Amino acid sequence: MSTARGAHAVDPALIELADKIVAQAQAGEQVEAYVSRGQETSVRVYEGEVEQFTSAQSEGIGIRVIRNGRTGFAYAGTLDPASVDEVLSEARDNVEFGTPDEWAALATPDGVPVQPIDLWNEALAAYGTQSKIFLAQQLERLTLAADSRIRVEEANYADGSGEVAVASTTGIRTSGRENGCYVSIGTLADDGPETHTGFGFAVDRNPGDLDLEKAAFEAAQRATRMLGSTKPKSRRLTVVLDPFVTAQFLGVISSTLNGEAVIKGRSLFANRLGETVANPFVTLVDDPTNPLAYSATDVDGEGLAARRNVLIEGGVLKQFVHSSYSGRRAGTASTGNAVRGGFKGTPGCGCLALQLQPGSRSQADIVSGLGDAVLIQSVMGLHSGVNAVSGDFSTGASGVMIRNGALAEPVKEFTIASTLQRMLLDVAEVGGDVDWLPMGAAGLTLVVNDVTMSGD
Repeated sequence: MSTARGAHAVDPALIELADKIVAQAQAGEQVEAYVSRGQETSVRVYEGEVEQFTSAQSEGIGIRVIRNGRTGFAYAGTLDPASVDEVLSEARDNVEFGTPDEWAALATPDGVPVQPIDLWNEALAAYGTQSKIFLAQQLERLTLAADSRIRVEEANYADGSGEVAVASTTGIRTSGRENGCYVSIGTLADDGPETHTGFGFAVDRNPGDLDLEKAAFEAAQRATRMLGSTKPKSRRLTVVLDPFVTAQFLGVISSTLNGEAVIKGRSLFANRLGETVANPFVTLVDDPTNPLAYSATDVDGEGLAARRNVLIEGGVLKQFVHSSYSGRRAGTASTGNAVRGGFKGTPGCGCLALQLQPGSRSQADIVSGLGDAVLIQSVMGLHSGVNAVSGDFSTGASGVMIRNGALAEPVKEFTIASTLQRMLLDVAEVGGDVDWLPMGAAGLTLVVNDVTMSGD
């Protein structure tokens, strides 16, 4: 989850502290203060009992000072006034060790209004520890009841909340809070000596709305339908990506649409703005203002308004995502896509909440119209198997064959290979089964033609 939010009932002491730091700026300095406070809870249940319970709180401040093209940064995991003063002093000292950079500067307000989206749920804020444990226990019970061949490896509940204030000498001043939760389940399906794994998720801001039944069903199904799997014959065929795999695939695509990567020559899409890079019915957006996205946010890591950016429209590459820094270097502007992991780091650049514009058909309807194909249920080593510059794509996979419009035998220990360029152009259908996951991209069924499957 992102950590910068819009103005929604944040502890006023946080923005007051950020203002106090900024007010101490000296002549010729740009100063930014990023102040945050958060809490995380995680529960792991095994055989009905709590195996692990963690509740952690954190707070801290990160300060950037820029002077004469050099940047100094320092942070502290406390908001104690004496420590905060030391952080500012240390950031100033670190300026002297910075490498001169003509593009170094803080973000400035760009006139894009912050969209009001509700990212705080009072029901979650008031949810008790025993209720959180019960959700994990209930998820385990539902999963075990789904199929007698199922064992549960672990059932988990997790939530997080955070409040942030950002202020700078360039006019940035924003604060906000957010929270969210999810459950996850890992399964094992046994049939004699054979064992296969599965998983399921449910995401929401209100724990009472978590779809435990869906998570349990998917975890059981993913494991049991792999029983009896064999290694397939090698050939070229159509692949159907399960929503979770599609979300992982979009994560790979996001790295090629990152403005910093483009500037450094590390993207296969460099110098291709305005070109057709995908099938005409492929539209890819980065929309952190959609509250259904797990990584939704109303402001980015520099305090600029988050916004809906259309990256690929009708198959045509429209834009890359930028922070203020990468935007300056590229001769353009920030797209509200600065990302930072919290007070311990400085902003980078990246997609915030990717989603393909969905189609209208379910996975079952899509499968019913296919002849020789394979449903890819899981992939292994995806990021290490992709070259973001050349586009070469190769990853280990497992799934279920599709034959004459129906799911057939399960298959394992094979690879699928193509190039990212080819796969985007060979997209044959985008499903309508949007699945919100605890990650930075939404999942849905995706059909890609002419992919190499290497097995026996």
